[in-house]
Amino acid sequence: MRIVNVVGARPNFMKIAPLMAAYGAHPGIEPILVHTGQHYDHAMSTLFFEELGIPRPDVNLGVHGGSHAVQHAEVMRAFEGTLADLEPDLVVVVGDVNSTISCALVAAKAGVAVAHVEAGLRSFDRTMPEEINRVLTDQLSDLLFVSEQSGLINLAREGLDHEGVHFVGNVMIDSLYRNLPKADASSVVDDHDLTPGQYAVLTMHRPANVDDPRVLGRLLGVVERVAAQMPIVFPAHPRTLDRLAAFGLRARLDAAKNITVVKPLGYLDFLKLVKEARIILTDSGGIQEETTVLRVPCVTLRESTERPSTCLVGTNRLAGTDPARVWAEFEAAMASDPASFGIPAKWDGRAAERIAAHLAHHGGLPRAHRHQHTAHGALARLSRVD
Repeated sequence: MRIVNVVGARPNFMKIAPLMAAYGAHPGIEPILVHTGQHYDHAMSTLFFEELGIPRPDVNLGVHGGSHAVQHAEVMRAFEGTLADLEPDLVVVVGDVNSTISCALVAAKAGVAVAHVEAGLRSFDRTMPEEINRVLTDQLSDLLFVSEQSGLINLAREGLDHEGVHFVGNVMIDSLYRNLPKADASSVVDDHDLTPGQYAVLTMHRPANVDDPRVLGRLLGVVERVAAQMPIVFPAHPRTLDRLAAFGLRARLDAAKNITVVKPLGYLDFLKLVKEARIILTDSGGIQEETTVLRVPCVTLRESTERPSTCLVGTNRLAGTDPARVWAEFEAAMASDPASFGIPAKWDGRAAERIAAHLAHHGGLPRAHRHQHTAHGALARLSRVD
């Protein structure tokens, strides 16, 4: 069975790494890795591949930058020829970046079965480009591998309750468990003169937070208030720094005491930084998941999350962007007991094994079966063990 596996941007790398490793236990699977090139920071992309042990891509489409429309168009144009050359039995897409939906659409129109890893996640916020990518990719996919129980409910609500839906767990967590021993050897905490358990980590890159000067200014005010209590390390996305400068806020950030701005970190250094932190403030999706397993309190600077299980188990607190609310959630998170936090079902480091085993034994779902739905089947699967 020839399987084309697509990656495009940094969030994909942690999801594809355990899958590429898990295929090795099944000689009947021929995995091919296609990198669209959407993540155009070559040095960081190479570092992530090396740290995560991802094999060198078999094909690199070389699509870099551009608007959303340009990225979609260029990835689709390049992937169409690659798909015709490779003639795969299945295309596996992961996550919710532009490359995910672009390659899924090309495959579906070519009559090639599509599997979506991390299916069913919903923030119910259509202003997020990722939400549109998630919804459309699921509609195109024959196999839907779900990472948390909310995904089963969401898919059922959208009429996607067919035999191709499988609750397998979270491949991001597979990467975390697999790489934690290597991350523990990182010197990043010592390099920045930090004391484990006595500092905060900040990440912020969502357009809703950084493209509006009023929102960004309010959030910076809360960050300054947190910095009065403990050191903050801020691995800053270049786009965020550009916005801070454009809005006249960069000088304020640089003048703030206790805030250390660093370049984006590799996977292992960042994992170590998060693991040893007292608290995380973020607008990232994946970090909500990582902090949950690491049992580090997380305050999410968004009005919605596509990963509600992280809130249900107690680790993550959805704070929005209003300064008073963010501060209240920060104080509540600081007062919480990490020992009381839970871990969502099947976040056990074996999700990729389940996916690879299913593909090896069952292959792709026949397209004719995709729309044979029942209204209750996905809800019943909440307790099913694949």
